[in-house]
Amino acid sequence: MTYSETLIAHQLLCDEIHQSALDENRFIRQNQCAPTPEFLLLKRALLQRLDASLSALRELPAASARTPADRAQLENSRARILQILQLDKENEQLLLRCSLARQHPTLSTASPASASMLQRIYARRS
Repeated sequence: MTYSETLIAHQLLCDEIHQSALDENRFIRQNQCAPTPEFLLLKRALLQRLDASLSALRELPAASARTPADRAQLENSRARILQILQLDKENEQLLLRCSLARQHPTLSTASPASASMLQRIYARRS
């Protein structure tokens, strides 16, 4: 495989992983619970493919990325990976909230403070 072909394959894989992270995010938001085991198996398979893709990129000489198109493709892949990491962090936070809500049901059903209560608190502080 040439450097360009390897980069294109890597970009496609990154797009697939990004879509998977979006699907996970949507699932957690809609169902308020962890994804199914099948989804986790898919995620593991994608991670294994990512490891293989990164290994293939490392094996190619760095001098191969001198063309502007290859550099742009590489930057697109890096940007996509940053998006994936951000989504994954958000998914972890959602999962944590869901697990805390299950352990402490009163935390998730707490009513918001009324405007009059907030005005009294602020009046005491000023």
